[in-house]
Amino acid sequence: MLYLVPTPIGNLEDITLRALRTLKEVDLVACEDTRTSGVLLSHYEIDTPKTSYHEHNESTKAAQLVKQMQAGSRVALISDAGSPGISDPGFYLVRECMRYDIPVEALPGATAVIPALTLSALPVDRFVFEGFLPTKKGRSTRLEELRAEPRTMIFYESPYRVVKTLAQFAEVFGANRPASAAREMTKKFEEVRRGTVAELASYFGGPGKVRGEFVLVVAGAGVTTEIWNP
Repeated sequence: MLYLVPTPIGNLEDITLRALRTLKEVDLVACEDTRTSGVLLSHYEIDTPKTSYHEHNESTKAAQLVKQMQAGSRVALISDAGSPGISDPGFYLVRECMRYDIPVEALPGATAVIPALTLSALPVDRFVFEGFLPTKKGRSTRLEELRAEPRTMIFYESPYRVVKTLAQFAEVFGANRPASAAREMTKKFEEVRRGTVAELASYFGGPGKVRGEFVLVVAGAGVTTEIWNP
């Protein structure tokens, strides 16, 4: 049996009772980084054995985990933060479990997507999650494909590329496209900034502003800043 267990994206209190119970009851916890996950598990006095499972050992480790589960082991998969499989390792292992008829249970829990979306003050009735854009090849092509997307768009971005990405949004979507940038979600220095993509690029381009992982929420085509001033 495989359990997909979401973990807090910052605040350690953002974990469900069900997730804690599952992590205590399984035979093994597969972690994206055992050191990072060790902090969480230690905080809640969970001493379940850990093993590493990340993008660099995914295919070989998945085969090992499948054999263990076929032998009766219960495995919980967690990422450094958020839900496994969402811009983190997980898809490959779930697919392997499907191939070998191993049951998979996905627990609900913490994610940066929904809080950032609801705090953006942009339309939430229809949205599309894009995750991380390609870092090099295919990046411009993907942005061009999204130029006329009518739904609110959600992107993940690192602090090292966020200013460049916002500048590219301004080039492709137009400098006045409404957007929101959320960083350090659920942490002490959480910040949500709203404005046009050009304004956000200018703001975060200032000294000392680019820290923490970002969730960028961009209005769909045809939406103007008037949405904030009805």
